[in-house]
Amino acid sequence: MAEFNLNILGCGSALPTTRHLPTCQIIDLRDKLYMIDCGEGTQLQMRRMRIRFNRLNHIFISHLHGDHCFGLPGLLSTLGLLGRTGAITIHAAKEIKNYMDPILAVFCKGLPFEVKFNLINPHQHNLIMEDRSVNVYSIPLKHRIAACGFLFEEKPREAHIIRDMVDFYKVPVKKLKDIKQGDDFVTEDGEVIPNSRLTTPATPPKRYAYCSDTAFNPDMIPIIENVDLLYHEATFGEDEALRAKETFHSTAAQAAEIALRAKAKRLVIGHYSARYENISVLKEEADKIFPDTILALEGMVIPL
Repeated sequence: MAEFNLNILGCGSALPTTRHLPTCQIIDLRDKLYMIDCGEGTQLQMRRMRIRFNRLNHIFISHLHGDHCFGLPGLLSTLGLLGRTGAITIHAAKEIKNYMDPILAVFCKGLPFEVKFNLINPHQHNLIMEDRSVNVYSIPLKHRIAACGFLFEEKPREAHIIRDMVDFYKVPVKKLKDIKQGDDFVTEDGEVIPNSRLTTPATPPKRYAYCSDTAFNPDMIPIIENVDLLYHEATFGEDEALRAKETFHSTAAQAAEIALRAKAKRLVIGHYSARYENISVLKEEADKIFPDTILALEGMVIPL
């Protein structure tokens, strides 16, 4: 079971190339899958990467540009062909209904599962989804249309039981859950055994921030501060800084500057413009500001 892995299915920008696919990522957290954006080719990439369709229950769409959502109709249709019965929830701005309702009515009639929509405000930082494993928050971005990123905050885990100590004090099985959650143990003789003697601290929860597409936007820094992993678009290099500004995108150097100011532990860049046949130049520019930047590539799996 994956503890917390990021799968890169596509990391190109709007113009399709043979080098990169449109944007899509899947978070694999405690054996649950959460999709972020769904560009064309998503379901084929899921096949190539051996990602199980039936574990996917939530899809987060950052904004309504085609390279981030044109894969949705095909994916939903395939889920129907595979016999899915459980509901799937799409988290996106209200405009998603204008796009998806006609498609569902014409091409996805009779799906054996319900498609739910959680309509979010991309201009606000809010908690938009919560389950037993994770809280997901919106991150307002700065793009040509309303767009938001997503912050995935893993929920705290339980402490680890020290098996030898539990056996030594003859702790009943029914008490283990309470001890994992911090309780002390009282023996039959009334002796209080401190929790610290029975457990080791839980693995610290991880945080992942996804920020694509956006112009340079320091306003996001308080939201993503100290994240374990930051994905930030780097559509252009410094040679196209003016183009980046005009199209509300970022350069690799600007992505690195955000990571540096936010004190992110690691940075992944992606959403490469089709003009860059060699994306190593983007890594070189980012490395000067934020060393050891990771270049996103299709098929990459990054453990948190």
